[in-house]
Amino acid sequence: MERFLQTRFWAQFKSRHGWTPYFFLLNEHEARQTDGLCDCGREETRLTVLVRTFSLRCMKFSIAYIPMAPEADISTGAEALKNQLASGAEALRNQLASAAEKIRPFLPKNTLYVRFDPAMDFLEREKRDEFVYNFIHLEKKNRMVRKAACDIQPPDTVLLPLSGTEEEILSRMKSKWRYNIRLAQKKGVSVQRFSAGDEGLEAALETFFSLFQQTSERDGVQFHQKSYYQDLFSLAAQHKDGCEPQIRLYLAQHETDFLAGIIVLFCRREAVYLYGASGNEKRNCMPAYLLQWTAIKDALQSGCPVYDFYGCPPSDDKNHPMHGLFLFKTGFGGTLVHRPGSFDVILKKNAYMVFRAAEQLRSWYHRKFKKLIARRKA
Repeated sequence: MERFLQTRFWAQFKSRHGWTPYFFLLNEHEARQTDGLCDCGREETRLTVLVRTFSLRCMKFSIAYIPMAPEADISTGAEALKNQLASGAEALRNQLASAAEKIRPFLPKNTLYVRFDPAMDFLEREKRDEFVYNFIHLEKKNRMVRKAACDIQPPDTVLLPLSGTEEEILSRMKSKWRYNIRLAQKKGVSVQRFSAGDEGLEAALETFFSLFQQTSERDGVQFHQKSYYQDLFSLAAQHKDGCEPQIRLYLAQHETDFLAGIIVLFCRREAVYLYGASGNEKRNCMPAYLLQWTAIKDALQSGCPVYDFYGCPPSDDKNHPMHGLFLFKTGFGGTLVHRPGSFDVILKKNAYMVFRAAEQLRSWYHRKFKKLIARRKA
Protein backbone atom coordinates (compact mmCIF):
# COMPACT_ATOMS: atom_id res chain seq x y z
CA MET A 1 0.00 0.00 0.00
CA GLU A 2 1.34 3.40 -1.00
CA ARG A 3 1.77 6.30 1.38
CA PHE A 4 -0.80 9.07 1.00
CA LEU A 5 1.63 11.45 -0.71
CA GLN A 6 2.04 8.89 -3.50
CA THR A 7 -1.70 8.45 -4.11
CA ARG A 8 -3.40 9.63 -7.28
CA PHE A 9 -5.76 11.63 -5.04
CA TRP A 10 -2.91 13.71 -3.63
CA ALA A 11 -1.43 14.22 -7.09
CA GLN A 12 -4.79 15.50 -8.33
CA PHE A 13 -5.01 17.84 -5.35
CA LYS A 14 -1.53 19.28 -5.95
CA SER A 15 -2.39 19.74 -9.64
CA ARG A 16 -4.84 22.42 -8.51
CA HIS A 17 -1.99 24.33 -6.88
CA GLY A 18 0.70 24.69 -9.49
CA TRP A 19 2.01 21.13 -9.85
CA THR A 20 1.73 18.77 -12.82
CA PRO A 21 1.59 15.08 -11.84
CA TYR A 22 3.40 12.36 -13.76
CA PHE A 23 2.84 8.67 -13.06
CA PHE A 24 5.40 5.96 -13.79
CA LEU A 25 6.00 2.26 -13.48
CA LEU A 26 9.68 1.55 -12.86
CA ASN A 27 11.52 -1.71 -13.23
CA GLU A 28 15.18 -2.63 -13.25
CA HIS A 29 15.67 -1.39 -16.80
CA GLU A 30 13.23 1.42 -17.60
CA ALA A 31 10.38 3.72 -16.66
CA ARG A 32 6.96 3.62 -18.33
CA GLN A 33 4.56 6.53 -18.09
CA THR A 34 1.01 5.60 -17.02
CA ASP A 35 -2.28 7.24 -16.04
CA GLY A 36 -1.77 6.44 -12.37
CA LEU A 37 -4.58 3.92 -12.24
CA CYS A 38 -2.93 0.71 -13.44
CA ASP A 39 -1.58 -1.89 -11.06
CA CYS A 40 2.14 -2.49 -11.01
CA GLY A 41 3.62 -5.93 -11.55
CA ARG A 42 5.69 -7.87 -9.10
CA GLU A 43 8.96 -6.48 -10.47
CA GLU A 44 7.73 -2.90 -10.88
CA THR A 45 7.45 0.14 -8.63
CA ARG A 46 4.69 2.70 -9.00
CA LEU A 47 5.95 6.27 -8.69
CA THR A 48 4.13 9.61 -8.58
CA VAL A 49 6.23 12.60 -9.61
CA LEU A 50 5.11 16.21 -9.14
CA VAL A 51 6.58 18.81 -11.52
CA ARG A 52 6.41 22.57 -11.11
CA THR A 53 7.40 25.03 -13.83
CA PHE A 54 8.54 28.61 -13.24
CA SER A 55 8.73 31.35 -15.86
CA LEU A 56 11.16 34.23 -15.45
CA ARG A 57 11.90 36.99 -17.92
CA CYS A 58 15.05 35.35 -19.16
CA MET A 59 14.28 31.67 -18.72
CA LYS A 60 11.79 28.93 -17.98
CA PHE A 61 12.66 26.02 -15.72
CA SER A 62 11.06 23.16 -13.81
CA ILE A 63 11.66 21.15 -10.67
CA ALA A 64 10.52 17.56 -10.02
CA TYR A 65 9.52 16.24 -6.61
CA ILE A 66 8.86 12.65 -5.47
CA PRO A 67 7.30 12.64 -1.98
CA MET A 68 7.69 9.61 0.33
CA ALA A 69 9.27 7.39 -2.30
CA PRO A 70 10.96 5.16 -3.03
CA GLU A 71 10.42 2.79 -0.15
CA ALA A 72 13.59 1.47 1.50
CA ASP A 73 13.87 -1.46 -0.87
CA ILE A 74 17.67 -1.72 -0.70
CA SER A 75 18.70 -5.32 -1.34
CA THR A 76 20.15 -5.67 2.15
CA GLY A 77 16.71 -5.09 3.70
CA ALA A 78 15.51 -2.27 5.92
CA GLU A 79 17.02 -3.45 9.21
CA ALA A 80 20.37 -4.34 7.67
CA LEU A 81 20.31 -0.94 5.99
CA LYS A 82 20.14 0.78 9.33
CA ASN A 83 22.91 -1.34 10.80
CA GLN A 84 25.18 -0.93 7.79
CA LEU A 85 24.76 2.78 7.39
CA ALA A 86 27.65 3.51 5.04
CA SER A 87 26.74 0.84 2.49
CA GLY A 88 23.08 1.73 2.88
CA ALA A 89 23.75 5.38 2.06
CA GLU A 90 25.65 4.42 -1.08
CA ALA A 91 22.89 2.02 -2.12
CA LEU A 92 20.28 4.76 -1.69
CA ARG A 93 22.35 7.20 -3.76
CA ASN A 94 22.54 4.66 -6.56
CA GLN A 95 18.82 3.96 -6.32
CA LEU A 96 17.87 7.65 -6.52
CA ALA A 97 20.26 8.36 -9.38
CA SER A 98 18.93 5.38 -11.31
CA ALA A 99 15.28 6.36 -10.81
CA ALA A 100 15.97 9.97 -11.85
CA GLU A 101 17.79 8.87 -14.98
CA LYS A 102 14.89 6.61 -16.00
CA ILE A 103 12.22 9.30 -15.68
CA ARG A 104 14.36 12.15 -17.02
CA PRO A 105 13.32 11.73 -20.69
CA PHE A 106 9.68 12.27 -19.72
CA LEU A 107 10.27 15.49 -17.73
CA PRO A 108 10.33 19.04 -19.14
CA LYS A 109 13.61 19.84 -20.90
CA ASN A 110 14.84 22.44 -18.39
CA THR A 111 14.19 20.45 -15.21
CA LEU A 112 16.87 21.47 -12.69
CA TYR A 113 16.67 18.48 -10.37
CA VAL A 114 14.63 15.55 -9.14
CA ARG A 115 14.01 15.75 -5.39
CA PHE A 116 13.22 12.62 -3.40
CA ASP A 117 11.84 12.11 0.11
CA PRO A 118 12.70 8.41 0.61
CA ALA A 119 10.21 6.49 2.74
CA MET A 120 12.58 5.33 5.49
CA ASP A 121 11.77 5.30 9.21
CA PHE A 122 14.62 5.12 11.73
CA LEU A 123 13.78 4.39 15.35
CA GLU A 124 17.03 5.97 16.58
CA ARG A 125 17.89 9.56 15.77
CA GLU A 126 21.62 8.80 15.96
CA LYS A 127 21.35 6.16 13.24
CA ARG A 128 19.35 8.51 11.01
CA ASP A 129 21.92 11.26 11.51
CA GLU A 130 24.81 8.89 10.82
CA PHE A 131 23.05 7.65 7.68
CA VAL A 132 22.66 11.24 6.44
CA TYR A 133 26.28 12.02 7.37
CA ASN A 134 27.45 9.07 5.30
CA PHE A 135 25.28 10.21 2.40
CA ILE A 136 26.74 13.73 2.51
CA HIS A 137 30.28 12.33 2.77
CA LEU A 138 29.71 10.51 -0.52
CA GLU A 139 29.03 13.84 -2.25
CA LYS A 140 32.80 14.20 -2.61
CA LYS A 141 32.65 11.36 -5.13
CA ASN A 142 29.56 12.54 -6.99
CA ARG A 143 28.31 16.10 -6.54
CA MET A 144 25.30 15.44 -8.77
CA VAL A 145 23.48 13.59 -5.97
CA ARG A 146 23.35 15.46 -2.70
CA LYS A 147 21.36 16.29 0.40
CA ALA A 148 18.77 18.97 -0.36
CA ALA A 149 19.15 22.43 1.13
CA CYS A 150 15.73 22.10 2.80
CA ASP A 151 13.60 19.15 3.85
CA ILE A 152 10.09 19.22 2.38
CA GLN A 153 8.28 16.69 4.56
CA PRO A 154 8.76 16.60 8.35
CA PRO A 155 11.97 14.64 9.09
CA ASP A 156 10.67 13.57 12.50
CA THR A 157 7.21 12.40 13.47
CA VAL A 158 5.23 10.30 15.94
CA LEU A 159 3.47 7.12 14.79
CA LEU A 160 0.72 5.78 17.02
CA PRO A 161 -0.07 2.09 16.36
CA LEU A 162 -3.83 1.51 16.35
CA SER A 163 -3.83 -1.99 17.76
CA GLY A 164 -6.31 -3.20 20.36
CA THR A 165 -9.39 -1.49 21.73
CA GLU A 166 -9.99 2.16 22.59
CA GLU A 167 -9.34 1.32 26.23
CA GLU A 168 -6.01 -0.31 25.37
CA ILE A 169 -4.94 2.70 23.29
CA LEU A 170 -5.89 4.99 26.17
CA SER A 171 -3.90 2.84 28.59
CA ARG A 172 -0.72 3.42 26.57
CA MET A 173 -1.04 7.21 26.85
CA LYS A 174 0.54 9.21 29.63
CA SER A 175 -1.87 9.55 32.52
CA LYS A 176 -1.99 13.33 32.15
CA TRP A 177 -3.21 12.91 28.57
CA ARG A 178 -6.09 10.66 29.66
CA TYR A 179 -6.91 13.20 32.35
CA ASN A 180 -6.93 16.10 29.87
CA ILE A 181 -9.25 14.21 27.51
CA ARG A 182 -11.69 13.63 30.36
CA LEU A 183 -11.23 17.23 31.56
CA ALA A 184 -12.22 18.62 28.15
CA GLN A 185 -15.34 16.46 28.19
CA LYS A 186 -16.14 17.46 31.79
CA LYS A 187 -15.81 21.16 30.95
CA GLY A 188 -18.35 20.71 28.16
CA VAL A 189 -16.09 20.78 25.10
CA SER A 190 -17.74 19.09 22.12
CA VAL A 191 -16.23 18.03 18.80
CA GLN A 192 -17.98 18.40 15.46
CA ARG A 193 -16.95 16.32 12.43
CA PHE A 194 -17.26 17.47 8.83
CA SER A 195 -16.54 15.31 5.79
CA ALA A 196 -16.47 16.37 2.16
CA GLY A 197 -19.94 17.27 0.94
CA ASP A 198 -21.45 17.65 4.42
CA GLU A 199 -23.90 20.43 5.15
CA GLY A 200 -22.15 23.14 7.14
CA LEU A 201 -18.68 22.32 5.84
CA GLU A 202 -18.22 25.71 4.18
CA ALA A 203 -18.92 27.59 7.41
CA ALA A 204 -16.72 25.13 9.33
CA LEU A 205 -13.82 25.82 6.96
CA GLU A 206 -14.29 29.55 7.51
CA THR A 207 -14.02 28.93 11.25
CA PHE A 208 -10.95 26.75 10.82
CA PHE A 209 -9.24 29.36 8.68
CA SER A 210 -9.96 32.04 11.27
CA LEU A 211 -8.34 29.84 13.93
CA PHE A 212 -5.40 29.28 11.59
CA GLN A 213 -4.87 33.03 11.27
CA GLN A 214 -4.70 33.30 15.05
CA THR A 215 -2.20 30.45 15.17
CA SER A 216 -0.04 32.13 12.54
CA GLU A 217 -0.01 35.47 14.34
CA ARG A 218 0.78 33.81 17.68
CA ASP A 219 3.39 31.25 16.60
CA GLY A 220 4.72 32.56 13.29
CA VAL A 221 3.44 29.48 11.48
CA GLN A 222 3.09 29.69 7.70
CA PHE A 223 -0.29 28.64 6.32
CA HIS A 224 -1.93 28.23 2.93
CA GLN A 225 -4.63 30.38 1.42
CA LYS A 226 -8.23 29.49 2.26
CA SER A 227 -8.75 28.08 -1.24
CA TYR A 228 -6.13 25.41 -0.53
CA TYR A 229 -8.24 23.78 2.19
CA GLN A 230 -11.46 24.30 0.22
CA ASP A 231 -9.93 22.52 -2.77
CA LEU A 232 -8.85 19.61 -0.58
CA PHE A 233 -12.44 18.95 0.48
CA SER A 234 -13.83 19.73 -2.96
CA LEU A 235 -11.68 16.99 -4.47
CA ALA A 236 -12.47 14.61 -1.61
CA ALA A 237 -16.18 15.08 -2.35
CA GLN A 238 -15.56 13.48 -5.74
CA HIS A 239 -14.21 10.39 -3.95
CA LYS A 240 -17.17 9.80 -1.63
CA ASP A 241 -18.03 6.56 -3.41
CA GLY A 242 -15.75 4.70 -1.03
CA CYS A 243 -12.48 5.41 -2.81
CA GLU A 244 -9.68 6.57 -0.60
CA PRO A 245 -8.39 8.68 0.91
CA GLN A 246 -11.06 10.52 2.87
CA ILE A 247 -10.66 13.91 4.58
CA ARG A 248 -12.34 15.16 7.77
CA LEU A 249 -12.37 18.47 9.58
CA TYR A 250 -12.81 18.42 13.37
CA LEU A 251 -13.79 21.52 15.35
CA ALA A 252 -13.74 21.77 19.14
CA GLN A 253 -16.44 24.02 20.59
CA HIS A 254 -17.19 25.28 24.09
CA GLU A 255 -20.52 27.04 24.51
CA THR A 256 -20.57 29.48 21.55
CA ASP A 257 -16.79 29.57 21.08
CA PHE A 258 -14.79 27.51 18.62
CA LEU A 259 -11.46 26.77 20.28
CA ALA A 260 -9.42 24.62 17.88
CA GLY A 261 -9.60 22.50 14.75
CA ILE A 262 -7.70 19.78 12.91
CA ILE A 263 -7.83 18.24 9.42
CA VAL A 264 -7.10 14.51 9.18
CA LEU A 265 -6.68 12.21 6.18
CA PHE A 266 -7.74 8.55 6.31
CA CYS A 267 -6.59 5.77 3.98
CA ARG A 268 -5.87 2.05 4.21
CA ARG A 269 -2.21 2.49 5.09
CA GLU A 270 -2.49 5.32 7.63
CA ALA A 271 -4.40 8.16 9.15
CA VAL A 272 -2.49 11.44 9.01
CA TYR A 273 -2.96 14.60 11.04
CA LEU A 274 -2.40 17.14 8.26
CA TYR A 275 -3.24 20.56 9.68
CA GLY A 276 -4.11 22.04 13.03
CA ALA A 277 -5.17 25.43 14.35
CA SER A 278 -6.12 26.89 17.71
CA GLY A 279 -7.47 30.14 19.04
CA ASN A 280 -6.28 32.15 22.00
CA GLU A 281 -9.31 31.72 24.27
CA LYS A 282 -10.17 29.00 26.83
CA ARG A 283 -7.00 27.01 26.23
CA ASN A 284 -7.42 25.59 29.74
CA CYS A 285 -10.36 23.58 28.35
CA MET A 286 -7.82 21.27 26.68
CA PRO A 287 -9.60 21.11 23.28
CA ALA A 288 -6.54 19.79 21.41
CA TYR A 289 -6.50 16.58 23.45
CA LEU A 290 -10.15 15.80 22.78
CA LEU A 291 -9.75 16.65 19.08
CA GLN A 292 -6.88 14.20 18.64
CA TRP A 293 -8.61 11.49 20.64
CA THR A 294 -11.75 11.83 18.51
CA ALA A 295 -9.70 11.51 15.31
CA ILE A 296 -7.75 8.56 16.72
CA LYS A 297 -10.99 6.74 17.53
CA ASP A 298 -12.27 7.39 14.01
CA ALA A 299 -9.01 6.07 12.54
CA LEU A 300 -9.33 2.92 14.62
CA GLN A 301 -12.93 2.44 13.48
CA SER A 302 -11.87 3.01 9.85
CA GLY A 303 -9.30 0.23 10.07
CA CYS A 304 -6.21 2.44 9.75
CA PRO A 305 -3.21 0.58 11.22
CA VAL A 306 -1.40 3.72 12.37
CA TYR A 307 -2.06 7.37 13.21
CA ASP A 308 0.71 9.71 12.03
CA PHE A 309 0.98 12.99 13.96
CA TYR A 310 3.09 14.24 11.04
CA GLY A 311 5.82 16.46 12.37
CA CYS A 312 7.57 16.70 15.71
CA PRO A 313 10.83 18.03 17.20
CA PRO A 314 13.52 15.32 17.01
CA SER A 315 14.12 14.92 20.74
CA ASP A 316 13.02 15.81 24.25
CA ASP A 317 15.07 19.01 24.29
CA LYS A 318 13.68 21.59 26.71
CA ASN A 319 15.55 24.34 24.86
CA HIS A 320 13.87 23.54 21.56
CA PRO A 321 11.40 26.33 20.63
CA MET A 322 8.71 23.68 19.96
CA HIS A 323 9.37 21.48 22.97
CA GLY A 324 5.72 21.79 23.95
CA LEU A 325 4.73 20.21 20.65
CA PHE A 326 7.10 17.32 21.33
CA LEU A 327 5.50 16.67 24.71
CA PHE A 328 1.98 16.93 23.28
CA LYS A 329 2.45 14.50 20.40
CA THR A 330 4.55 11.91 22.22
CA GLY A 331 2.18 11.87 25.19
CA PHE A 332 -0.43 9.92 23.21
CA GLY A 333 1.77 6.83 23.41
CA GLY A 334 3.20 6.65 19.90
CA THR A 335 6.71 5.95 18.68
CA LEU A 336 9.04 8.76 17.66
CA VAL A 337 10.55 7.99 14.24
CA HIS A 338 13.19 9.81 12.23
CA ARG A 339 13.36 10.14 8.45
CA PRO A 340 16.42 11.16 6.42
CA GLY A 341 14.69 14.07 4.66
CA SER A 342 15.07 15.28 1.09
CA PHE A 343 17.76 14.44 -1.49
CA ASP A 344 18.38 15.96 -4.90
CA VAL A 345 19.57 14.37 -8.12
CA ILE A 346 20.92 17.36 -10.05
CA LEU A 347 20.16 17.62 -13.77
CA LYS A 348 21.28 21.23 -14.47
CA LYS A 349 24.15 22.06 -12.13
CA ASN A 350 24.69 25.82 -12.53
CA ALA A 351 21.00 26.76 -12.44
CA TYR A 352 20.47 24.33 -9.55
CA MET A 353 23.06 26.10 -7.38
CA VAL A 354 21.32 29.45 -7.88
CA PHE A 355 17.94 27.91 -7.04
CA ARG A 356 19.45 26.20 -3.97
CA ALA A 357 20.75 29.50 -2.58
CA ALA A 358 17.33 31.14 -3.06
CA GLU A 359 15.65 28.19 -1.40
CA GLN A 360 17.93 28.44 1.64
CA LEU A 361 17.10 32.13 2.03
CA ARG A 362 13.36 31.48 1.75
CA SER A 363 13.57 28.67 4.32
CA TRP A 364 15.43 30.89 6.78
CA TYR A 365 12.80 33.60 6.42
CA HIS A 366 9.78 31.37 6.96
CA ARG A 367 11.16 28.86 9.48
CA LYS A 368 13.29 31.10 11.66
CA PHE A 369 12.85 34.83 11.06
CA LYS A 370 9.02 34.90 11.06
CA LYS A 371 8.85 32.69 14.17
CA LEU A 372 11.38 34.90 15.94
CA ILE A 373 9.30 37.99 15.20
CA ALA A 374 6.13 36.23 16.40
CA ARG A 375 7.78 35.27 19.72
CA ARG A 376 8.96 38.85 20.26
CA LYS A 377 5.43 40.17 19.71
CA ALA A 378 3.95 37.60 22.10
